[in-house]
Amino acid sequence: MVGGSHLAETDLVPGKEYEMTTMPAGPLVREHRLIEELVADVEARLSSPSPRRPIDPAYVDVVVDFFATFADRCHHGKEEDILFHDLATKTMEPAHKKLMSELIQEHEWARNTVRRLRAANVSVAVGNTESMRDVQHLLRDLVAFYPGHIRKEEREFFRDAMAYLSDEEKDAMIRRFTELDATLIHEKYRLVVQGIGATT
Repeated sequence: MVGGSHLAETDLVPGKEYEMTTMPAGPLVREHRLIEELVADVEARLSSPSPRRPIDPAYVDVVVDFFATFADRCHHGKEEDILFHDLATKTMEPAHKKLMSELIQEHEWARNTVRRLRAANVSVAVGNTESMRDVQHLLRDLVAFYPGHIRKEEREFFRDAMAYLSDEEKDAMIRRFTELDATLIHEKYRLVVQGIGATT
């Protein structure tokens, strides 16, 4: 059996220090907490809509950007392109390998759902008010998805996954996480400037 017991319940409570903060799982768990904050805001707006906190195209643009850039490119990117990529070179137990495949499939579902949300929101923004039903439905899908996905990673996968990596591999992985963050911030704002230039 590779790895030890799964994460304790207290390891998952926002505000509690995660016991593996110096391991690659630590930054991923901290990013989960930020995703949960955004999900909670969306859920609150869906359950108690108000003129002061609307779900309008401008708000949905922010949500789409967060999910596409932070949750997918940054967070899922660390998991798929770095952590999962390196784990795929190891001789993993079948249960761990199966779980990793499930997580990748779930990432793809989220990616496709955000693409559909973006398209529906564009439709609303150009005057197709009927598309607002699609926007709200897709937001509810994402709100329902992320808590379970995060629990699966933290309680069933991360600790055991860390046991496949040497200390040197963990250190190198954290450096690659940092490099990915730096690359993405430059890419994001290069696109922002290009977009501004296209409108002038």
